[in-house]
Amino acid sequence: MAEFSGDDLDQMHHVYRINLINSCSGYKSANLIGTKSKDDISNVAVFSSVTHLGSNPALLGFFLRPTTVMRNTYHNIKATGEYTINHIHNAILEDAHHTSAKYDGHISEFDVTKLIEDYKDRFSAPFVKHSPVQIAMQYVEEYPIAANNTILVIGKIEKLYIEDALMEKDGFLNLSKGKIATINGLDGYAIPALKERLEYQRPKPEFVNTND
Repeated sequence: MAEFSGDDLDQMHHVYRINLINSCSGYKSANLIGTKSKDDISNVAVFSSVTHLGSNPALLGFFLRPTTVMRNTYHNIKATGEYTINHIHNAILEDAHHTSAKYDGHISEFDVTKLIEDYKDRFSAPFVKHSPVQIAMQYVEEYPIAANNTILVIGKIEKLYIEDALMEKDGFLNLSKGKIATINGLDGYAIPALKERLEYQRPKPEFVNTND
């Protein structure tokens, strides 16, 4: 199998290294984060770093690249405190990916794609219409990552909107029923299918020390 040392990574062509390192961590979530500026301009951008942080309180985090250049998503969140997370699905892959293009803050990605902005319950940030899972988020806090100048943004789930077909009786969301995408690297999209669910695991009795 292929083998790469730290020195090999340092000496690689930067595009090859970016593709390699962004792929080696495995499949990632595929989401569109919607925000609105103080000037009432909507913004939507693709993110592959949204992650679960806790269920009580219900917290999600995502990572932002260094803010040495303009980051409309970050600045809108800091200005308003509100944003949405919307799952990317099979029907919108190309338009969702196009939101990674760097547009000026006065241009809405909704205007240059077929994505449709939607609003619910007086929430100021736009949702992506027809997304099977839509999440209203409230900014909580952030943590700078000194190693590479990225930022971990943490938010609290204010409201969830989920297509009925995805809901299982125990609260589990069967994302494969919504043809929800995942991202491989920077530009590879896959539509996974649920294989099976496994029970909560406990230690095998023969390996449990009953004398403790």
